[in-house]
Amino acid sequence: MELLIGLISGAVGGNVAGGLLKNLNQGTLINSIAGIAGGGLGGTILSMLGAGGVAGAAGGGLDIGAILSQVATGGVGGGALLAIVGVVRNMLAK
Repeated sequence: MELLIGLISGAVGGNVAGGLLKNLNQGTLINSIAGIAGGGLGGTILSMLGAGGVAGAAGGGLDIGAILSQVATGGVGGGALLAIVGVVRNMLAK
C-alpha cells in the first residue's frame, strides 16, 4: 500500500513540478511517467536509508504520519526526477 501511495504522489509531484517549472515541462504524460518513477524510487531509497517516518511506513505502519511521509517523499522524488529528465532533454535538444 505504501508503494502505491508513493507512486500516486510521485505522479502528482511530477505534474506540479512541470507546472511550476515551465522550461522543464515535458507534457502531462512524460511528467506523470517521470513522477511515478521518481516517487517509487524516492520512497524506496529513503526507506532503505531509514529516514524518519518513512522507515516506519516501510515496516507496515499505516498511521497518518507514515502516510503523510510517503506522500511527501513521493511528491519530492517525482518532482526531482522530472527536473532531471527535463534538464537532460533540454541539453539533448540543443
